[in-house]
Amino acid sequence: MHTQRKMAHAVSSGDEPRVSSDNDLLVSVAAGDHAAFSELYDRLADRTLGLVRRTLVDMSQSEEVTQEVFLAVWQDAATFDPTKGRASTWVFTMAHRRAVDRVRASQASRNRDVAAGLRNFHPDFDSTYEAVEISVEHGRVQQALSRITRVQRETVWLSFQHQRTHNEIAELLDLPVGTIKTRLRDGLACLRRELNAVPGSH
Repeated sequence: MHTQRKMAHAVSSGDEPRVSSDNDLLVSVAAGDHAAFSELYDRLADRTLGLVRRTLVDMSQSEEVTQEVFLAVWQDAATFDPTKGRASTWVFTMAHRRAVDRVRASQASRNRDVAAGLRNFHPDFDSTYEAVEISVEHGRVQQALSRITRVQRETVWLSFQHQRTHNEIAELLDLPVGTIKTRLRDGLACLRRELNAVPGSH
């Protein structure tokens, strides 16, 4: 009531009400103040998104992480100590950590995709895959590679020599994943035929 009287007095006397600082808002958020959270979000969301996007680049992932950050702000606001720093720094530090965590998680996922792809590669091409993986520098494999089309050779080379996943190759070549799978399948079929045709391969 005392605070309300002060604000009413300020308005009636023509003075501007005092604007709450970010720190004050975050302290109010810790007490469950939804209005304070909304105000803090309006102040910091754009800058938080920009910070996250500098790390992740991808807009969709950046928006997801930003939402995660503000959910954490609401849940963990009580851990903020206004005597030790600024609310904006606290939020931005949290955002940076979560963005880095997302990058690490994405890398771990890619590594799992590579391992799964090598384990589950189509069985019709097991013998060709083994020849390429083990003997990719061998003369007859190089000769066979030179006889398939450029796009097939490029896809096979990225997949086996550089151990790129279908998604990574699609991103590198700016092509649909389905196109990459087709090129790889056709390239391996042609490569198997060429390997069988190369003298000394029997």
